[in-house]
Amino acid sequence: MKVSVQEIEQNRSEQVVIQCYRITDKVNSIISFIKSTDTSLVGYENEKMVELFLTEIFYVEAVDNRVFAYTENKTYQLRVKLYEFEETSKFMRFFRCSKSMVINLMKVDSVYPIFNGRFSAKLFNGEEIIISRRYVSELKNLLGGGEA
Repeated sequence: MKVSVQEIEQNRSEQVVIQCYRITDKVNSIISFIKSTDTSLVGYENEKMVELFLTEIFYVEAVDNRVFAYTENKTYQLRVKLYEFEETSKFMRFFRCSKSMVINLMKVDSVYPIFNGRFSAKLFNGEEIIISRRYVSELKNLLGGGEA
């Protein structure tokens, strides 16, 4: 698939044009992703409400019945359940990597196997996240690596 990017003047509206022979699942996935890049939710930093764009989030973790979103260098509390966040972000390449964590695959620098059938994902901010054995097969399929 060829990708072209053209810079325009600021007074013009940005747009994405997809030219395809037919609309496939892959094309629909691209459309959903593009439409969802402006998706945001409310995060809380010391009770201060902050608009948090999903594209800024590296991972989301449930700890002691609370849910936290981690960006490159900040942490925000979310007032949603982890499964609710997962449903909201399903077209944004977020992936359930353990019982208590969802990671943004767009923020993953590398993935490699570790012990006991688990994997480790190194994020662009330098953090390492463990992928539970239960989710490794799904991750390999998402990344195009086939079955575990």
